[in-house]
Amino acid sequence: MTTTSSRGDGPPPEGVAWAGAPPGSALSRAEAGRVLHAALEDRVQGERVLVLVPDRTRDVAMAELFPAVLAAMHRARSVEVMVALGTHPPMDEHDIAAMLGLDAGAPLPARVTGLRNHSWREPGALAQIGTVAAERIRQIAGPTWHPSLGGDLVVRANRQAVEVDRVVVVGPVLPHEVAGFSGGTKYVFPGISGPEMIDVMHWLGALSGVLATIGVRDTPVRALIEEAASMLPVPVTLVAVATEQGRTAGLYAGEPRAAWEACVGHAARLHVEQVEHPYDNVISCPMPIYDELWTAGKAMYKLEPVVADGGRLVIYAPHLSQVSVTHGTDIFRVGYHPLAYFVGQWDRFEAEPLAVLAHSSHVKGAGTYDAASGRESPRIDVALATGISEEDCRRLNLSYVDPASVDLATAALDGSTLVVRRSGETLYGVRS
Repeated sequence: MTTTSSRGDGPPPEGVAWAGAPPGSALSRAEAGRVLHAALEDRVQGERVLVLVPDRTRDVAMAELFPAVLAAMHRARSVEVMVALGTHPPMDEHDIAAMLGLDAGAPLPARVTGLRNHSWREPGALAQIGTVAAERIRQIAGPTWHPSLGGDLVVRANRQAVEVDRVVVVGPVLPHEVAGFSGGTKYVFPGISGPEMIDVMHWLGALSGVLATIGVRDTPVRALIEEAASMLPVPVTLVAVATEQGRTAGLYAGEPRAAWEACVGHAARLHVEQVEHPYDNVISCPMPIYDELWTAGKAMYKLEPVVADGGRLVIYAPHLSQVSVTHGTDIFRVGYHPLAYFVGQWDRFEAEPLAVLAHSSHVKGAGTYDAASGRESPRIDVALATGISEEDCRRLNLSYVDPASVDLATAALDGSTLVVRRSGETLYGVRS
């Protein structure tokens, strides 16, 4: 297919159909169509296919991609579409249709039997497909293992994923705070998994730490994802998307691991940026698609590496007034603290949802905890300049900044302040 100058690590392995656009441009529909037909047309012939797609918190041109994916699968017997929500709030059918480039008021296209959300809280919607033994989890975790990871891990996936003939995953690959890089079979685990995997996966990532995980291809969490995905009794085909400002910059389609690895190389060149020195102050402005702190925390994770010790990171998002639709009650009860705060007094927190504790430590950032004094010492100060009130920020153990007091233009002129607009996708690091 087409080569791309934004890569530089050679073509993907044999069996991966791919195309990449030059930097700053997007693939044409014809190029995308060639990749998709090469990867899907023969594979899905006569099959019942479940297509997994991201929700609206991913900036990807799904309205252009999905019709092309559907056209490439014209030989499939049936196509069901599922939003791989994890624990994100569900989307209504009209919103799903609009996201996929379908007419929300019209009948579904031929062969498309339904548009639905994953239901992670409904036991009847899940099927157990295996178990990861506690000893295997310990091996995967390595030196970061902690007894809080618990015993054997039951692996459950949405029942529809085991009742079809094939799962096709379509989604972007980006630096990720828990897995290292997102995408691939992460759309299966935790995208359509049970709560057990969601909790353990996020906590395993927290134990490793964001600074040691984000932007790293092979991580303990990725190993756990691959372990669970190997238990799925149906084949998976991946369409991995390299994105640039919402446009499709590259497609890598075929066997999941090979296509994902190839896309990681492209994504790293698009979404990892180096600065010359750490900054005392960072103002990070998450994209509007992040409408709750559960996802807007990416504005912190991806800038934390460039904040100097003792510095401050401000999440500036006046549009954001919700901590989390799904987990808000738990988060307000727990607050935001460094990982050491939880691990250092585990008997106090062992009954809390592990995914919530992981999110808390990710947003608060690195830090220490002194058991003798009961004092936590975060490496940096994290402040919210959002629609979340000052009182709620205090309850959450985060600093507050009045969003009306933030002048981005003036701050950008201050040599000690880094202002990043549309944050959440690109990982920033200090050039060494």
